[in-house]
Amino acid sequence: MYVAVKGGEAAIANAHRLLADRRRGERSLPALTLEQIAGQLALAVDRVMAEGSLYDPELAAMAVRQSRGDLIEAIFLIRAYRTTLPRFAASRPIDTGKMQIERRISATYKDLPGGQLLGPTFDYTHRLIEPDMAEDGPVEAPASREPADSGPSPRVTDILGDDGLIEGDGEDDGREPADLTRSPLAFPASRDLRLQALARGDEGFLLGLGYSTQRGYGRTHPFVGEIRIGEVEVEVDLPEFGFPVVIGRVRVTECQMVSQFTGSKSEPPQFTRGYGLVFGQLERKAMAMSLVDRALRADEFDEERRSPAQDEEFVLAHSDNVQATGFVEHLKLPHYVDFQAELDLLRTMRKVDAPVTEDEPPHRDGRSPSDPSRRDAAE
Repeated sequence: MYVAVKGGEAAIANAHRLLADRRRGERSLPALTLEQIAGQLALAVDRVMAEGSLYDPELAAMAVRQSRGDLIEAIFLIRAYRTTLPRFAASRPIDTGKMQIERRISATYKDLPGGQLLGPTFDYTHRLIEPDMAEDGPVEAPASREPADSGPSPRVTDILGDDGLIEGDGEDDGREPADLTRSPLAFPASRDLRLQALARGDEGFLLGLGYSTQRGYGRTHPFVGEIRIGEVEVEVDLPEFGFPVVIGRVRVTECQMVSQFTGSKSEPPQFTRGYGLVFGQLERKAMAMSLVDRALRADEFDEERRSPAQDEEFVLAHSDNVQATGFVEHLKLPHYVDFQAELDLLRTMRKVDAPVTEDEPPHRDGRSPSDPSRRDAAE
């Protein structure tokens, strides 16, 4: 039982008003619009959609605004809203091979069928603060890229697969994919469940784990086979039509990581795969996800699990930032009774176990400090 605090309800109501006031900011400045957030803070909005498991840029922009830019809080808001939505259909797997590509790069092949496309990226910027950011200055329009310039764009892993140099991409066994939003996480987890958990996982946590695999805490030596960003069609099967219907497009980032494998008794030496797929333009997240995915496949290749990134339960149980936030921040709630109990226990233990010296003055009851009866009385 927690100790009642008088005036708590009024204080909470005032805290909400103070939060709204701070969120609005200086009244002489115009309020941020959802269009501004979705258009100019697009990468923050993409992260909220990806880790919130809900593709809706306007709703994600609303959550960013409500949370004052705290992205984990915004992700929490999106997930809470997502639980209220009805589920009326399941889409077909998206075909990233037919993506309308905005950015496509490979670290393994210089000359790719369909070419490489840098797209919007920070990769070649100088990482220096630009004074122009202090005001709304003119922006030079980019050169247009006509669709006719782009031929077929097969994935790098498909090229390696045609030569038998990389493991197969797996076959559809007809099993319904796992759904982490409807069933609790259980171990051991299938790869489809792991990938879903990683796609929803915290970008910073996965980035740290992916980095660890490159510093010797994992048995991978990867190459970026390909990163592609763009829009893909979402199709749904409608029984009354008898054929799939396109219901919209979503922007996604896909990363195919190619890793070495020396082979085994049943498999020849070949490359192996690490895979990452997330909503929006989040290539750092997709890369980290693909590195961790490959590390978690250690058992498939008879590799010894020695590192945190290879520990399935450690990775999946701690990658969810909403769960982590809830558990850490619950420490702010009142724990008065628990603490008082610990405090009383600590004081009792200190009395019982306190060292006794001969030069210690006599107790006020006249007994010597070393008198065993005093210790018995304390106990």
